[in-house]
Amino acid sequence: MIVKMSKYAFMVYHREYDAFLTTLRELGVVHVKETNSVLDNAELQALLAERKQVSTAIRYCKNLNSQTKEVTVAPARGLTKAEGLKLVGKLEEMQEKQAQLQAAKVSLEKDIAYMDIWGEFSYANIRRLKKAGFDVTFFSCPTSKYEPKWGEEYNAFLVNNFQSVTYFVTVTKTGTPIDIDAERPKMPDRGLAKLHLAMEQLLDNIKVLNNQLKEYATKQYNTLVELEKNIQNEFNLSNTLVQTDREAGDKLMLLVGFVPTEEAPAMEVALEKEGYYFQELDIQDGDRVPIKLKNNKFNRLYEPITKMFSLPNYTEFDPTPLFAPFFMLFFGLCFGDGGYGLFFKRKVNPDFKPYLTLFQYLGLAAIIVGTCTGSFFGIALADVPALSKVKDYFVSSDNLMTFSIVIGLVQIIFGKTVAAFKMKAQKGVKYSIAPFAWVFVITALALAFGLPMLNLQLPETVKTVFIGIAVIGLVVAYLYNSPGKNIFLNFGTGLWNTYNMASGLLGDTLSYIRLFAIGLTGAILGGVFNQLAVDMTEGMNIVLRAVCMLLILLVGHAINIGLCTISSLVHPLRLIFVEYYKNAEFEGGGKEYRPFKKA
Repeated sequence: MIVKMSKYAFMVYHREYDAFLTTLRELGVVHVKETNSVLDNAELQALLAERKQVSTAIRYCKNLNSQTKEVTVAPARGLTKAEGLKLVGKLEEMQEKQAQLQAAKVSLEKDIAYMDIWGEFSYANIRRLKKAGFDVTFFSCPTSKYEPKWGEEYNAFLVNNFQSVTYFVTVTKTGTPIDIDAERPKMPDRGLAKLHLAMEQLLDNIKVLNNQLKEYATKQYNTLVELEKNIQNEFNLSNTLVQTDREAGDKLMLLVGFVPTEEAPAMEVALEKEGYYFQELDIQDGDRVPIKLKNNKFNRLYEPITKMFSLPNYTEFDPTPLFAPFFMLFFGLCFGDGGYGLFFKRKVNPDFKPYLTLFQYLGLAAIIVGTCTGSFFGIALADVPALSKVKDYFVSSDNLMTFSIVIGLVQIIFGKTVAAFKMKAQKGVKYSIAPFAWVFVITALALAFGLPMLNLQLPETVKTVFIGIAVIGLVVAYLYNSPGKNIFLNFGTGLWNTYNMASGLLGDTLSYIRLFAIGLTGAILGGVFNQLAVDMTEGMNIVLRAVCMLLILLVGHAINIGLCTISSLVHPLRLIFVEYYKNAEFEGGGKEYRPFKKA
């Protein structure tokens, strides 16, 4: 449900405005109407950049603290913003140093790996040979291209053969031209022993820096959190000032905002007590009213899915309770296996607890649907001898495909019904007559011709009634789809709507076959892993076979559960956001309700 909002204008004398904003922030219910763009204000952009910088530091410290068990985080210290940003800068310097050390480590590892091929030698001896008039040159080439004659012509010495590459050196008098078809690699500037010594020193430096970062994370985490709150409060206050209009030669400050209607009386009492002037205004068509959703415990779990696409605008219905049961059913159909639905809730951060609860509901749907279709951890329950008496009650693949199409058609009709009610709420009853007529047409034709396809024969009288309803609905849809327009225009519009309705309805309904296909794939793949576990361990002794079967089953079903989870989230989302939202004529574009209050 979308919470009803009230629009208010506040007019305050400029000398009292700071005190008024303090009162307003303490009340924490007014969403300030943005009349000026944040992007056009340099001060606000700077505050956003600072907050982003601090937020990045907080996430980094939080991640470090989560890697250490039983970490004790120091309490927050009171710092000015300048001191806090300097603290963030110190972290960024350590992070940059860490990145440099990691890059040096990667470079040293490459040098060590390469020098392992050449082996240990002394660069001092090479320099002595240089002074004596001899050049030592390093070469590498494919083993097939190495010429033994190079040993006689250029004093070539074979050093190593590695991965079909030959590594060798030549010792020639200084200035002797060397005509060899081989690469002259760039050698590290140190020998193998010095490289290993440098690596040990580098690893010590990395360890010391990592300990410094961990210490920083425990000591400064809460301080950074408070710093972020202070910057957010500064931004909220500055943004409110930017959105304030100045009247009467800057003597009067005019602010417009939105308040949840149920909280408006308490706000009015508090402001009247302080003697501030306010006036409730009518919400205009062009107003971008903030959206606050209010749902029961079950539907609230699905609000992140709504926000993932877009919040509804103020003139629409909240889609969350309308698609939540469908999404749960679609997830169960896509998962396709009753055993895979056994989700367990463990102790986690309170922020993630609702998501685990949501997955428990989705898992329950998977258990119910999977059990009804006769699949449990890839085992076909209909083939289990102990269940032979009830095997006829399991849903077959043919029936499951039919059910997927039927439930798709039901959601499409439901979506069109929602669109008709929305039209009634937005424009009035007469504009909703044609949309409701199409709902009756589709429903009547689906019942008249669809039920016989499902072996549900209807009496001729009932079928005639359905067809009559469809005809009457078509007449209304053709002649009254644009109230106030002439009959010929309405008729032309009706023909065009018929084409769109027929083509769109067929394509949208067939899209729901994916529910059957994905669920069937998951169940089959689970059975394949079970068969692999049996066939690949055949002939082993009982203990080894049990261990190998367990490993194959654990790995195989883990992979299948991962694939099923991804597909069972992605495809229901597609059906909701594309098929259902289109037929429900969902507009979206709502802005979330964010009241002016302290962080």
